[in-house]
Amino acid sequence: MTMKSKVAILRTHPETVLDDYQCLFELGGGRQALAANTPTIIKDNISWHFPMPSANTTPWQLEGTALALQKAGFTDLSCVQNKTVVIDTYKGEDLNGYVPIFKRYQIPVKYNFKPEDMTWIPFQPKEKLLVLDHIFPHGLHIPDYLIGKNIVHLPTMKCHLYTTTTGAMKNAFGGLLNTHRHYTHTWIHETLVDLLTIQKEIHPGLFALMDGTTAGNGPGPRTMLPVVKNVILASADQVAIDAVAAKIMGIDPMGIKYIRLAHEKGLGVGNPREIEIVGDTDVANEDWGFKVGGNFHGFLAWLAWYGPTRFLQPLIMRTPLVAIPIFVSEFGHDHLQWPLRFKKIAEEWQATTEWGQLFTRYQKEGYLGELPKEIAAHS
Repeated sequence: MTMKSKVAILRTHPETVLDDYQCLFELGGGRQALAANTPTIIKDNISWHFPMPSANTTPWQLEGTALALQKAGFTDLSCVQNKTVVIDTYKGEDLNGYVPIFKRYQIPVKYNFKPEDMTWIPFQPKEKLLVLDHIFPHGLHIPDYLIGKNIVHLPTMKCHLYTTTTGAMKNAFGGLLNTHRHYTHTWIHETLVDLLTIQKEIHPGLFALMDGTTAGNGPGPRTMLPVVKNVILASADQVAIDAVAAKIMGIDPMGIKYIRLAHEKGLGVGNPREIEIVGDTDVANEDWGFKVGGNFHGFLAWLAWYGPTRFLQPLIMRTPLVAIPIFVSEFGHDHLQWPLRFKKIAEEWQATTEWGQLFTRYQKEGYLGELPKEIAAHS
């Protein structure tokens, strides 16, 4: 199935980025993609609670999106955060500069692991799923809070050990699946396709704004080399924006299983030749030459999910023994890789790049934009 699809791309700079995000939202069709007079969820991306450039939604991406939505009349906003076994959500919000922005723009934060915020309810999709009904044979559950609301995803341009690249489609992973979502890793590509199928059923409007001001090259989504690229993208088509981002990074999008499957299933357009590019169209022809590469964590993941020891999954991943790989991942990332290597990379980025200096400014000032008049009048 072929459908019309558009991806907006803009080159941006720190001094114009908030205005550029608002322009990008309109250029990419955000106003038309989202249902009017409908509560709208902002779904940021915290891949590492530490402020690792390219790993997480940037504060200017979050603030620019908040401004764009409110100026377009989407004033009933909230943010939904999820629990990850190796990521501290609260630390991530704080260290990456989101909290002052939430307060400034009156965006309440809901946590899908707090019963007082939402309830996980049984859900049976109308469309046939590829794998989730087999992975969770006792029934699929999703948060009731998400149903009937628009959602706006805020991924970054980066590589991923499991899925080659990660973007808008992967950004639904934490919000729609609970902490047992590691069950899906062997079938992660099919899972992302299933999640998009579900999103199209429960959300009246879908949109994504992707930040590539600093992009992540290497074995992401955490341990990467940040590369300044000054690019931002937006689209209502979650498949298309991931496909265009992959192509720009130098990776064949139709060679990525989750993009190809979603394209074949008619959930979006994964073939770049069938996607309309608007804005700074020349960016779509760039090839950044990114490579996922590998590391020790990736080797262990391969053993667990795809290698000769995958038959041990039920024993390890669905019993209390799962605490062992969780500990190995958390200890390796937070107590070895961050202090010994990646903290220095992040600090060098902050000291030597314009985007790093803008991040430092956010840390000091909290926010940089002006409230829309309608919001300021009620503050």
